[in-house]
Amino acid sequence: MAVTESMPGGMHGEAPAVHEGILRRQSARESSARTYARALPIVPVRARGLTIEGADGRRYLDCLSGAGTLALGHNHPVVLEAIRRVLDSGAPLSVLDLATPVKDAFITELFRTLPPSLADRARVQFCGPAGTDAVEAALKLVRAATGRTGILAFTGAYHGMTAGALAASGGAHDVQVARLPYPQDYRCPFGIGGPRGAELAARWTESLLDDPKSGVPLPAGMILEPVQGEGGVIPGPDDWLRRMRRLTADRSIPLIADEIQTGVGRTGAFWAVDHSGITPDVMVLSKAIGGSLPLAVIVYRDDLDVWQPGAHAGTFRGNQLAMAAGTATLTYVRENGLAERAADLGSRMLSRLGELADTFACVGEVRGRGLMIGVELVDPARAGSEPVGHHPAPPWLEPTHTPCPAAPELAVAVQRECLQRGLIVELGGRHSAVVRLLPPLTISEEQATAVLDRLSEAVAAVARSHERHGPHRGGHHGPGQRAG
Repeated sequence: MAVTESMPGGMHGEAPAVHEGILRRQSARESSARTYARALPIVPVRARGLTIEGADGRRYLDCLSGAGTLALGHNHPVVLEAIRRVLDSGAPLSVLDLATPVKDAFITELFRTLPPSLADRARVQFCGPAGTDAVEAALKLVRAATGRTGILAFTGAYHGMTAGALAASGGAHDVQVARLPYPQDYRCPFGIGGPRGAELAARWTESLLDDPKSGVPLPAGMILEPVQGEGGVIPGPDDWLRRMRRLTADRSIPLIADEIQTGVGRTGAFWAVDHSGITPDVMVLSKAIGGSLPLAVIVYRDDLDVWQPGAHAGTFRGNQLAMAAGTATLTYVRENGLAERAADLGSRMLSRLGELADTFACVGEVRGRGLMIGVELVDPARAGSEPVGHHPAPPWLEPTHTPCPAAPELAVAVQRECLQRGLIVELGGRHSAVVRLLPPLTISEEQATAVLDRLSEAVAAVARSHERHGPHRGGHHGPGQRAG
């Protein structure tokens, strides 16, 4: 049934006017800080699974998924049933940090999914409703536990929008955190990429910590994303992650893994750290753990639990509906092997999208892990206009390739073409030049094909309109798909 057939008040046929009116009032009344609404002028009124229906009667395939929040897609039956059970039970909906059967069930299921060496001695702190609140809690925790103040973070990181989280993110304006190179292939800071580039990044980190004149005293902790999301969908190599774990453990530096976007099966493992087999000291969790409702926690080693009562709090940390929805989501993902399915389907989607890099010069790299996928748009006409690496360089440091400059205007065009074809995608990356796919883990094979078809058509349309005539410069998609 079309949306226009069930609009209230006899408004059949007036859907476009309703749609435009809502958008006009949003523009007039909401903050200039709004983001997604600017690039995605839709008015969702109904949704199920991968599909959103707008007030204008159009249907869209949603590969934004609440920025990765909707592991099971919109309004999954098991999530709705879990919420209804709590509502029908008469249980209180918000209880601060009091113990409840709903919370007990959530913690039990959450601990069942954690790396065993963490679960065996874990403590959990419920925070405010957003992931950034959990990041703040993690930073406070390691500072209290170590008595130190400094934090190590990585270029390209994104940890949230509150003050402490922003200070540790790549877009910080006032530097309060020591920055470390995050390894990547296409835009390797050393111009090399691959295992050698990751090795140099690790050596730089080790040197910074061990050099008494580096200007960076022993920090309270290191925070990293196993896969950088907003940074451009960049998977951290497994060997590099293991190296970070060793060097922090050897120096008694707590390692904080930000799994806000990568957790709950998104990358093809239940937690992204599972790929490398590392056990962080602290895990920061939000988004999918609430089953589409606001929930954020940190899980950490018990010996770090030195807080005094009230050292960290949050009015809405007792959200019972979110805990029930979260338990249902965690259980469904675990029992139905959705992480393993994400690994398989994501690999096949990456392989097909890799053909775009071979076909269109404006596709610089296709990369990702599981169902966390990015396509970077570049301008091949300006290749060589930006210095990369060191020239001349010694043979062992000779750049393996020279990336083309990022083309955010092409990414915006691709996003617009996707929307016209009924596909919702997000943009990210250092220059907002990466088209991102975050479909629900429940996406069907048929839907995955439809997503790839629409994205491929959008890229082809933009390439035809924007790529200049001349020799084809092949894309780069092999190393970006590696798992480490």
